[in-house]
Amino acid sequence: MEKHVTAVAVLHIALSSLNLLAAIIVFLAVVGGGIISGDQEAMIITTGVGSAIALILILLSAPGIIGGIALLKWQSWARYLVLALGFVNLLHIPLGTILGVYTIWALMKDETVTLFRREPQPASQN
Repeated sequence: MEKHVTAVAVLHIALSSLNLLAAIIVFLAVVGGGIISGDQEAMIITTGVGSAIALILILLSAPGIIGGIALLKWQSWARYLVLALGFVNLLHIPLGTILGVYTIWALMKDETVTLFRREPQPASQN
């Protein structure tokens, strides 16, 4: 199950990173459109709208990245966070649904629960 937990973590980081990329693209497209128009009022409006949309996408992406990184470090709280994200992802058809089902399947297994109850292993020093 360790491989499945790692895969879930990496997939959540990847999907959230794509959302961050979308935030950057939306911001640049909307603000760029306002700048290209040359209209002062359009620049003000598109800057506000582009910034708001980008901020929302960034805020929605942050839990997936944070949870995925913490899951890779075997933090017990990360299992709950990523599980909650898995349930929310069920609504995002089709990729989110696939990721949500896989997340719930992998993190709800008794074997996975046991993995997160173990004492953390000290990091090896190389």
